[in-house]
Amino acid sequence: QVQLVESGGGLVSPGGSLRLSCVSSGFTFSTYWMYWVRQAPGKGREWVSIISPTGTTTYYADSVKGRFTISRDNAKNTLYLQMNSLKSEDTAVYNCAKAPRAYYYCTGHGCYDPPMGQGTQVTVSS
Repeated sequence: QVQLVESGGGLVSPGGSLRLSCVSSGFTFSTYWMYWVRQAPGKGREWVSIISPTGTTTYYADSVKGRFTISRDNAKNTLYLQMNSLKSEDTAVYNCAKAPRAYYYCTGHGCYDPPMGQGTQVTVSS
């Protein structure tokens, strides 16, 4: 059974930083492209960042490029998102998600399995 458990969210002031983590189980983590996705109040879900199975290739949404860094530790089955220079518009529930099958990815809408966890709330406010 696939499980993805996110943590690390919280309330932070504009310009602050947070590091999100996602511990996975139930599938071969090291063979999957992984996604961080978010959903802000009243908006649709969007992917924020994508990382290849080995971690050598990453993609970022234009809105977070240069501020967020995705990484992974395959030995720990854990995905990370370092978020710096946070803005109010980054306020959202953040989930990690896996690609639908091993070694596959795409960058369009719906290119990942529906997030299974509750996610972690990130609130950027003064």
